[in-house]
Amino acid sequence: MSSLVQSVDWLAIAPPTIAAVVGLVVLVADLFVSEARKPLLGWFSVAGLAAATLMLLPLLDADRSTFCLVGEEGVCSYTADRFTLVIQFLVLGGALLAALLSVTALKDEGKRLPEGEYWFLFLSSAAGAALLPASRDLATLVVALEVASLPAFALVGLRHGDRKSSEAALKFFLSSVTATAVSLLGVSFVYAATGTLHLTLVAERVQDVDGQLHTLTQTGVVLTLIGFAFKTAAVPFHFWVPDTYVGAPLPIAAYLSVIGKAVGFSGLILVTVVALPSYADVWGPALAALAALTMTVGNVGALRQQATRAYSAVRLLAWSSVGQAGYLLVPVAAAAYSGDAEKSIGSTVAYALMYGAVNLGAFAVAALVGRAHRLNRVADYRGLYASSPLTALLLAFFLLCLAGLPPGVIGLFAKVTVFSAAVDAGLGWLAVVMAVNVVIALVYYLQWTALLFRAPEGEPVKHRLPAPLTAALALTGVLGVALSGAPQLVLRFTGTGLF
Repeated sequence: MSSLVQSVDWLAIAPPTIAAVVGLVVLVADLFVSEARKPLLGWFSVAGLAAATLMLLPLLDADRSTFCLVGEEGVCSYTADRFTLVIQFLVLGGALLAALLSVTALKDEGKRLPEGEYWFLFLSSAAGAALLPASRDLATLVVALEVASLPAFALVGLRHGDRKSSEAALKFFLSSVTATAVSLLGVSFVYAATGTLHLTLVAERVQDVDGQLHTLTQTGVVLTLIGFAFKTAAVPFHFWVPDTYVGAPLPIAAYLSVIGKAVGFSGLILVTVVALPSYADVWGPALAALAALTMTVGNVGALRQQATRAYSAVRLLAWSSVGQAGYLLVPVAAAAYSGDAEKSIGSTVAYALMYGAVNLGAFAVAALVGRAHRLNRVADYRGLYASSPLTALLLAFFLLCLAGLPPGVIGLFAKVTVFSAAVDAGLGWLAVVMAVNVVIALVYYLQWTALLFRAPEGEPVKHRLPAPLTAALALTGVLGVALSGAPQLVLRFTGTGLF
């Protein structure tokens, strides 16, 4: 009789485990640390995220799996392969940068944001987000999704006595709960049809489903996709994004714009490409239509932002992130039509890495300007070059990367890989829609960039750079410039290893 006791590969699960353990330590330490020493909790959290990110290095040698079914070779609930490691690097690295922004934000907010609760929720969400790309069964996938999401909407509404923050949290909460309910219903239908939750076994058994269960399976596929579409902020499930970003503390808006998307897209890839490749005729056209709709609505929404409107800079970044989600969906849709699905997914992951680095950099500059201009309007960035030349040059570089223009070569390179994924898969119409949207996006990115170098109205406002903000700007700037110098490294790094 074979043993049912499973061995645990602690090295494989180290990155999310470290983030979770540090979160628990911070929660307990908060009870005993005096108010004057509360900032130490933030630096301890930053160190914990740095340690979790470094623990990815020993995993680069070979794929590792744990929590496997006894007697079923290769059927595991947790797998640390190349795809997992790249997404975990994006999640933990992005969380580290957002944590650096948070250190300054918490100091500026005073007692309106409780530090112990903030860091516990932040690290818990990061642990769930790092767990999700390694999940190889539907139950673990849904649990990881909720561990990443539930603390996030608590963080959005954590600011005491702020009605705007409470409204944002409520919208985010309702959308998150709806997405979870729809996803769980879809997962239950797929389980009912296949009798398993493991992605590789679902992929095998879903091809031989009884004819009477065919409609049930198709419905399950569609409902699961709708659930993840909420998480990725795909249109028409994007309504929560602008208000949530404005109401949330700015570091949390930055966190949601990158880590939230990484969570949604990695889950979407695992469900479609790994678990349901035989239903590509169902999810392929659906994702292609979602991609076209999402990029169009996102870019038009960003174009309509008025420079003098309160919080217009954050709103523009929010709508821009919706448009970028549309670009990220293109290669996932292309995987349904392509003979090389792994290459298509590699394009999405490469684009996500570029977007993560430069978008967090743009949010870091927004956090800096927001310290002097509480309403954080696009108009407040006029003449930034006169008062902070290096900061203005960095923001201009980040915006040009998002637009896909030199010297932001990495942005151009990422967009070309997405274009080629669409064209290679025979989705020429989607490539045309993307080309039109890239032109639309140029307008608002270039308008904001030009504003940085115009003559300021009145006396230029000096922006003091705290050390954590300086570190975040330096890291994102160096990463963006390095990748623009050697963009081929991104595709080499993002070989997904899913198959």
